Amino acid sequence: MANEQNLIPGGHPLTAEEASRGGRNSGKARREKADLRRQAQIWLESEVMTDKYGNPLSGAQALIAVAAKEALKNGNAKFWELLRDTAGFKPVDKVMIADVDQAVIDDIERIVDESEGEDEAEDEG
Repeated sequence: MANEQNLIPGGHPLTAEEASRGGRNSGKARREKADLRRQAQIWLESEVMTDKYGNPLSGAQALIAVAAKEALKNGNAKFWELLRDTAGFKPVDKVMIADVDQAVIDDIERIVDESEGEDEAEDEG
């Protein structure tokens, strides 16, 4: 992300050396992030502890157990969100905005209305 300190005054293009240095630094940062992701995946998949009955728990299972305990004990909303999202119940938070011809919108509304009418007729029949 660009910020005021990263912007080039006057918008002059980078020299070849500046561009090369930036490319090397960008590649290094991407490799470091990829390494962290791999390390986190290994930890989540590895046996990290046992439960009180001696059953092995993976890092992911231990994480869920701690989150559930915190959610129940303290009512911490962040832990409830973690559990909900991990279980696959995260609400969609994307909004799509598009320029659409009014005729297309009218056609879609007509199709939906017709479909709803068919559903109601089936329910009555």
